[in-house]
Amino acid sequence: MTSVAENLSAIKGRIEAACLRAGREPSEVHLVGVTKTVPVDRIREGVKAGILILGENYVQEARTKVDALADLDISWHFIGHLQSNKVKMAVDWCHCIHTLDRESLARELDRQARKLGKKIPVLIQVNIGDEETKSGVSSENLFALFRMASSLEGLDIRGLMILPPYYDDPDRVRPYFRKLRKLLLELKQEAPFPERLTELSMGMSNDFEVAIEEGATLIRVGTALFGTRQG
Repeated sequence: MTSVAENLSAIKGRIEAACLRAGREPSEVHLVGVTKTVPVDRIREGVKAGILILGENYVQEARTKVDALADLDISWHFIGHLQSNKVKMAVDWCHCIHTLDRESLARELDRQARKLGKKIPVLIQVNIGDEETKSGVSSENLFALFRMASSLEGLDIRGLMILPPYYDDPDRVRPYFRKLRKLLLELKQEAPFPERLTELSMGMSNDFEVAIEEGATLIRVGTALFGTRQG
């Protein structure tokens, strides 16, 4: 198994190449190291190598890791489907939530954030592929959810997130990334704070270069960084 440092160096090279093709600065793209099922020691190795943001899919697994790595300066992002009964625990440790997808979740996030005196950054997850097996608000209902969530004091809406269909050929995912970028531009037209809508969370190990070419600011990389998941 290659070291996380070696993997990170290779990924940074690919990010820089993708940015060059797109006429972007590499500093515009932030890597979220996806640590689902990754052992704490290997995560620590990654942080030592230079990973600044970690993304977790399960609230309880994340809580254990947050405690175990409390001595490190890490920004923790939640990138999995969030159940309303897990919101209190998530808001306690999370620096950003990528998966706001319904009004009831927005209200609970707002309620728990305000109880802690927080204003938590969130992204709205959009199900552009209309896949029944995936979470996310439909493109048609995005604007209503955005307007509602934007009125809540405990939430800081920062952009959009997508988990598109998987294809072996990354270029087949490009239309989904392109549509998400278009939706963000449309949101900015009606947003009371367009300057805060800066984030596009899209792209994973198999397609992050295409996502960068289409405007991704947050790429979620697990396997290419930490190796094949154990479980």
